[in-house]
Amino acid sequence: MRALIILLGTLSLATVVAVPAQHTARVSPSRDAVDSLIRAEMARRRIPGLQLAVVQHGRIVKSATYGLANVQDSVPVTSRTTFTINSITKAFVGVAAMQLVEEGRLDLAAPVSRYLADLPPAWRAATIRQLLTHTSGLPNIMVGNEQMVTEGMEDSAWVAVQTMPMEFAPGEQFSYNQTNYLLVGRIIDSLSHMPFRRFITTRQLDPVGMRETARVGFRDSRDVIARGARGYTFFRRVAGKMQTGDTLRNVFEEFAPGLRTAAGMSSTAIELARWVIALQGGRLLTGSASLTTLWTPGVLNDGTHAGFGGALNGYALGWPTMDRAEHPAVASVGGARSAVVVYPKDDLAIVVLTNLQGAAPEGFVDAIAAMYFGKGRR
Repeated sequence: MRALIILLGTLSLATVVAVPAQHTARVSPSRDAVDSLIRAEMARRRIPGLQLAVVQHGRIVKSATYGLANVQDSVPVTSRTTFTINSITKAFVGVAAMQLVEEGRLDLAAPVSRYLADLPPAWRAATIRQLLTHTSGLPNIMVGNEQMVTEGMEDSAWVAVQTMPMEFAPGEQFSYNQTNYLLVGRIIDSLSHMPFRRFITTRQLDPVGMRETARVGFRDSRDVIARGARGYTFFRRVAGKMQTGDTLRNVFEEFAPGLRTAAGMSSTAIELARWVIALQGGRLLTGSASLTTLWTPGVLNDGTHAGFGGALNGYALGWPTMDRAEHPAVASVGGARSAVVVYPKDDLAIVVLTNLQGAAPEGFVDAIAAMYFGKGRR
């Protein structure tokens, strides 16, 4: 989800790139190349602060922090700094949906009308799987995924979106769409008999011991969060178009409460790494078939699948997928600033969180992973 940018002053790039790295774990000299790669990418992409965690064979083999969480006050990133993870939140929602599937309360093939009443007639045939994989064709409550729906706008935006035409017939195309996850959130509320925030906290965060993630809860960057990384951007809007400039600016992203299934969580790299370990270890989903379903991309009516494009060529249940011959992966990405990439066949996962909109760490996660491919326990 792209951000609504509010400009609050300027900072020099020199302040950003001159920051030494801070480490939360001792690493062997053989892994110094990872630190060098991270520092080089931070300098090239002008990233103020970053957290890294590497999971291999079910354990965290490296965690490190680099740079500044708050440039204005020269506050370094620590292992407890929480970063906004934007659309990585959808991956938690996908797991929540599969937990309800395992309990027999949710059918992915069922139409949304089975679980939610009073929807526009054209919406009712879209399936739960199509909502989760962004193939429903529903109109988007956020115009171009850019026009934020804030708390005061939620009711009027909901009324307005119901009057819009379908983008396409369900299953015909892939179109990233926040209305989908608004509806999934309402379904979770109904089937679990509790707000989706509480369901995800009690069924995922608490069992894994994600204390910092649970402490922050589902918020947006307007909230004051202790130990929270500030958000930054080099983007600016000029004559109605987004352009990249040379001045670092603050960025604020607001999400209405009902849309926080789409982008409402904050976390740390270590806690996300523990969550991946728990997910793959059968602590959140009871059967291997459920994990396979979670990570299987949605299929269009013509039998193909589609995603954001490039390496992210499919979209599963809250997880973009990278279907390729070597090192296939699922890659949950958020706000063009953070990424959780799991390589199931390699028994490897990389978590990179940054506080720069546009950092796009998914662009260098493969390079980090390459340093671990084929190493460690067989």
